[in-house]
Amino acid sequence: MKKFYTWYQKHITGAIFIGLLLGILTGLFLADCFAPVLTVTSLLGGIYMNALNMMIFPLVFCSVVMGICSIGSIKTTGKITGASMVFFLCTTALASLAGLIIPRLIHLGRGVSFEMATSDIAATDMSNILDTIKNLIPSNPVSAFAQGNMLQVLVFAVIIGFTLIAVGEKGQPLLNVIDSLNEVCLKIISTIMYFTPIGVFCTIVPVVEANGTETIISLATQLIILYLAFFIFAFVVYGLAVKVIGKESPIKFFKAIMPAALNAFGTCSSSATIPISKQCMEDGMGVSNKITSIAIPLGATVNMDAVSILMSFMIMFFANACGINVSISMMVIVLLANVLLSVGTPGVPGGAIASFAALATMAGLPAGVMGVYISINTLCDMGATCVNVIGDLACCVALKGRLKIDEHK
Repeated sequence: MKKFYTWYQKHITGAIFIGLLLGILTGLFLADCFAPVLTVTSLLGGIYMNALNMMIFPLVFCSVVMGICSIGSIKTTGKITGASMVFFLCTTALASLAGLIIPRLIHLGRGVSFEMATSDIAATDMSNILDTIKNLIPSNPVSAFAQGNMLQVLVFAVIIGFTLIAVGEKGQPLLNVIDSLNEVCLKIISTIMYFTPIGVFCTIVPVVEANGTETIISLATQLIILYLAFFIFAFVVYGLAVKVIGKESPIKFFKAIMPAALNAFGTCSSSATIPISKQCMEDGMGVSNKITSIAIPLGATVNMDAVSILMSFMIMFFANACGINVSISMMVIVLLANVLLSVGTPGVPGGAIASFAALATMAGLPAGVMGVYISINTLCDMGATCVNVIGDLACCVALKGRLKIDEHK
């Protein structure tokens, strides 16, 4: 049995990929014919996602606190956080720009016709961004955990981490408890990892079955171009960051991150991929836990590069399809709003819908486009989440090469 586990760990990336392909084929050809298939996969997929979600917030909280305390220096922690934010904001701006320019150049959406359903999704106004800033510090930390507010959990973890550094020895008992909880979380996550191929298979089947072949075929061209934009951006921008800033081989990087990327693609959740992302970076690329404990949870919250591409892409697509001219000045406004909204987009399935509603309203699109967008949101979200996670991991490698942080100091 031990030999099997060793072999399985070495080949888990291939197993995840096989699970993904089998899930797509099952959703297309079997789920509609055999109702029990959809019932079983939905059940098992829900169990897998619940198992991952169960550990997300305890792991993020513990890893951030331990990361700050292990550094022991407010200056170093600030350098990691600041450098991560600069990286994420720069790549998000580039992604938004690419998403606006590419569809405009190729006139994406012209000649396309579709039925526009009505939608009850309300647009997100700018006051929501101000509310997000105001509510960064949780008035009730327990509520932040219960409601899944990642930003508040991160801020609370940072406050606890810095406070433990400030109080010194008196805070050691609490630090020991958090350290023990962190080890328990990691053990649970490493066990769940063994079931990732099954989990990805089961989560992808209902997605493909729900959208069906007609939806996939009717929007195939647009989705192909969108996915090309996603992954060209990932290979060029993130590959260059890894090579130039991180001083690492892009081939080695993309090979090491495959488990996290495929899990993100199947689950549509960058938050749920945090534990796997940490494991890929620390084991596969030798990135210090001090970096991954801060950069990866922060990236899952604020790094939405592919969501920026998706938002800009879809705005231009629907504008062209509806015969609406989006001026250069409006493009600039959408670009700036896109950067702000993408930072606040939660790293969970469907988190981009409200942001798109806000941008669609700003661009003057009819409300009916929301019905069409919602119908393909999951298909778009799968690729976007995958690329977002790749961006989080590219940041870790870039910080490793730039900051030269020693794990043992």
